[in-house]
Amino acid sequence: MRDRIAVITGASSGFGLLTSIEFASNDYTVIATMRDLTKSKHLISEANSRGVADKIHTHELDVTSNQSVQKLKNYLMSLGRIDVLVNNAGYAGAGFVEEIPIDEYRRQFETNLFGAINVTQAVLPLMRQQKSGKIINVSSISGKVGFPGLSPYVSSKYALEGWSESLRLEMKSFGVDVVLVEPGSFQTNIWSSGKHVTKKSLQKESPYFETMKMLENHIMKGNSTFGDARDVAKLITEVSQKKSPSLRYTIGKGVKLTILLKSIMPWKIWEKVVLKQLK
Repeated sequence: MRDRIAVITGASSGFGLLTSIEFASNDYTVIATMRDLTKSKHLISEANSRGVADKIHTHELDVTSNQSVQKLKNYLMSLGRIDVLVNNAGYAGAGFVEEIPIDEYRRQFETNLFGAINVTQAVLPLMRQQKSGKIINVSSISGKVGFPGLSPYVSSKYALEGWSESLRLEMKSFGVDVVLVEPGSFQTNIWSSGKHVTKKSLQKESPYFETMKMLENHIMKGNSTFGDARDVAKLITEVSQKKSPSLRYTIGKGVKLTILLKSIMPWKIWEKVVLKQLK
C-alpha cells in the first residue's frame, strides 16, 4: 500500500460509507471498518460503480471491544503508517431522562465517546512516530446545542467535543492535527430507526409520550430540508488534505446560525425558541 492511508470507522452506511468512497476517489487506500462485514455489500457495490473497489479494504471492528481494536492496531502497525483516522462510528440514543436506564447511557458513551478514544489510542503511536496525521472526529450540532428527548446522544457528543479539544492541544507538537466536523441534519439512517429510543418513552402510558410524538414529528418535518450526506463526506476529505486545519468545521442548513444564536441569546429566550419548535 503506497497510497496515503485512511482508516474510517462505521463505514457500512451513512457518512462512513460515503467518506470511504470519497477518500478512495482521492487516491487514498481506505481501511473501511465496521462491526458486521456482511453489511459491506452496499459499500462494495458503490465502490465498484465508482471504479475504486481496489482502493477499499474492509476490516471487522467493534469500537467498543478492546480485543477488536487490538486486532485493528496490529493490522495497522503492519502497514507502517496511517495518514488519516475518521472516527465516525456512532448512533443516536433518544428518550427522556427519567425513563432511560443508566445502561443505555453507558452504551451510548461506549460507542460515541469511548469507541473514538479506543481507536484513536490505537493509531496515535504511529502518527506520533511519523510526526504527521489527521484525526477527524465526526461530531454533530448536538455537541454544541442540547435538545429535549435526545440527552444520550447530545451528552456523548458534548463529551466528544471536549475530549477532542484536549487531544488537539496534546498532539499539536507532534505534527498531528485533531479536527471536529459538526454536521446538522443530513440524509442518513441515524434517525430512521426507533431501535435506539428507550422503550418507556414510546409507550402511551409514559408522561412524556405526547412530547415524544411531537419530537418525532419535528424530526420528520425536517426531512425535506436535510442536506446531502455526500457534502459531509467531501468536507471530511477536504479537511484531511489541509496543511493546517481548524479545530471545528460546521456544515448543514442553519447550523452556524443556530450555534451563534445560542451563544448570544439569554438562556430564557433560547429555551422558549427551542420549546416552541415542539408545539
